[in-house]
Amino acid sequence: MSTNLDVGNVLDARRQHDSSLAREKRAGRPLYVPIVLLLVLAALPALQLIGGYNYVLHLALYTMMYVAMASSWNILGGYTGYVSLGHNVFFCIGGYFSGMLLAYFGVSTILTAPFAGLAAAVIGFGIGLVTLRMRGPTFIISSIALLMVARILFDNWHFVGGANGITLPQLSLDARWMKIPYYYAFLVIAAVTVYTSYRIKHSKFGLGLRAISQDEVKAESAGIDTRFYKAFAFAISAFFVGMAGAVWGEYLTYIRPNIYLVILVAANMVLMCILGGKGTVAGPIVGTVLLVLFNEFFVATMGASELNIMGTGIIMMLALLYFPNGIVGTLAQKRRLPRFLDWD
Repeated sequence: MSTNLDVGNVLDARRQHDSSLAREKRAGRPLYVPIVLLLVLAALPALQLIGGYNYVLHLALYTMMYVAMASSWNILGGYTGYVSLGHNVFFCIGGYFSGMLLAYFGVSTILTAPFAGLAAAVIGFGIGLVTLRMRGPTFIISSIALLMVARILFDNWHFVGGANGITLPQLSLDARWMKIPYYYAFLVIAAVTVYTSYRIKHSKFGLGLRAISQDEVKAESAGIDTRFYKAFAFAISAFFVGMAGAVWGEYLTYIRPNIYLVILVAANMVLMCILGGKGTVAGPIVGTVLLVLFNEFFVATMGASELNIMGTGIIMMLALLYFPNGIVGTLAQKRRLPRFLDWD
């Protein structure tokens, strides 16, 4: 009897998914929005022709990096419901993988970023098979433990420079154009990550992940290989975070554990998804843009102190008070979501 109910729940979820696809075909997605956005972002470096806009490029580059990482985290945390606070371990793996190739062989991280992502994905798949046996708070604690172990390892690994890290060479370009190759690298990584997130959500694999999020026991009873699904989602998520970490190291011109392996990096990914709407496609983008702008505003007005962190925290609390499912999630639930944000 229980098995029949479980199968029925999965079939109901499938019907809801098919109904959503049918509505999408009838209404028509505003596909011009992401396309126009990409074109605008692709043209942004042209500002350097009329003046020094290095700060604007840096802010856009930094935002796109976190769009990629938040959207990537969303594949695991948003679709399956497993909250990882150690995801920046893969950010670090990608950074060190490509950084060491750059330091010893002179190959730019922009070229080796996909391989860094692959290394992070392979390690992520292995870690996922072990840690994803745990659920709820136990998994969260295990992800923090993973971060702590990685920090100790990289702090004491002399081959990669230990706690002092390694200085990396940058591309030989004029200071005015120095940021542009990294800008386009992050633009491509962010665009591919968001597109992958969209494709996963509208696939049978994504349906399985959401079934796990709703009730993992019932998903298992319905025949879903939950262990593989979770580990594969973990690997995909780690892949894009690793790519972002690879390019970030060369952009900063050094790799160091206290850049990659701090809880704030992982917390930012989580907060950006929660603020925008965990489990939605556009949510991590909205959350990232808002959180980066809030941080910049409070740093500019309050300085680089605890006050700006407090200001951002207050904004987060107020936002979640009025948007408990995130901005995109709550507006969609109330059927007030603007069409240009309806990417689900």
